[in-house]
Amino acid sequence: MQETISASGNKLGLFRSGLSLTSISFDRLAISNALAVIEDRDFPTTHEESWKYTRLSKLANSKFSGTSFNKEVNYSNVHSDAYRFIFENGRLIHSSEGINAISLKAATEMKLQGITSENSLFDAINLAYAEDGLLIEISAKEKLQKPIEIVHIANGNKVSNLRHIFRVGDFAEAEITLLYTGSNDSTSFINVVSNIELGTGSHLTINKLQSEFGTDFHFSKEFAKQQKDSNLTLNTLTLNGNFVRNDVVIRVEGQNAESNLNGAYILRNNQLVDNHTVVDHLVPNCQSNELYKGVLYDKSTAVFNGKVFVRQDAQKINAFQSNGNVMMSEGATVYSKPELEIYADDVKCSHGSTTGQLDEEAIYYLRARGISEKSAKELLVSAFVGDVLNNIENQEVFDFTNKFLSYSFGWKNN
Repeated sequence: MQETISASGNKLGLFRSGLSLTSISFDRLAISNALAVIEDRDFPTTHEESWKYTRLSKLANSKFSGTSFNKEVNYSNVHSDAYRFIFENGRLIHSSEGINAISLKAATEMKLQGITSENSLFDAINLAYAEDGLLIEISAKEKLQKPIEIVHIANGNKVSNLRHIFRVGDFAEAEITLLYTGSNDSTSFINVVSNIELGTGSHLTINKLQSEFGTDFHFSKEFAKQQKDSNLTLNTLTLNGNFVRNDVVIRVEGQNAESNLNGAYILRNNQLVDNHTVVDHLVPNCQSNELYKGVLYDKSTAVFNGKVFVRQDAQKINAFQSNGNVMMSEGATVYSKPELEIYADDVKCSHGSTTGQLDEEAIYYLRARGISEKSAKELLVSAFVGDVLNNIENQEVFDFTNKFLSYSFGWKNN
């Protein structure tokens, strides 16, 4: 018989969910510090700036039995040929050979040195109770000929904490796709943290595709460190999800590094997505670009909070940030807050935010040429989000996204 565990009044019980302390070889002091954070902190409230528009009361009142459903989840792979790893409810069920990747359970303490948690509740929970994850190391000058695809399946009423570590050596190149999916009746808590280290002159693209169909609570975080001449591109595409919180933190530690963050979210019903980004420029001569766009139907809610730091010694920084939203109903809500915090004087930085409805003149123009109102709106919203999708260089990722949107909303993207 499964023990039902509620978040209310028993935070540690919720995140253990019947599991013992992690057997992963993280530093014992780091885990002890993470447990101290969990004991000391309650769930964030709207009084905290980073959670001002995202309420966690439903999570706090949820119950997780630790049950995995005995049913098959149908989904489509993104890539036809890839190094593929599949996790179901936090458990690794499939792995590929031919690449330097191991389960965190099999990694030695030496391999995991330097992995700590930030002073935040969900990051601490992840480190203390991580069930598994992947350690992927790309050797110096290695250029992977095919992408790495990591599939995360939610299929139960369970708490799943996973931590991935991606290390890209000097002058190496790789592409990683993170696919999140699940069954229609999944009611899980998913908490995934990815630690990313980019060496000198390295290139890494991460495509994060979120298409979960249940009523899951999804927390996802990427924490990256970039060395000189490195290039990081992160494409975050939230195509479906009940409650999604995406945190991205990038520390730019080497000169001439470039960071590109592209995000698109399409929400309906009562869905919520909260995107929080931080790009911290610590050294001169670097560039960062952020473009996030959303389309909101019904009574859905979107939050965007992007922050760019330019430190005092980080001269000649180019940093651009933009968030745009289209409201498809009067019941939808958007909270957008792009921010710049600049301590240097020789920089080019800009940020902007727009929220509104579709252009009625554009709709009229299309209808005057024989296009129905429904099709006219579909064309306009697909063009709007297309600004983000056109930044995706991998054709299979683009096709996967386009197919999903075409099936779900009737959109057409070329």
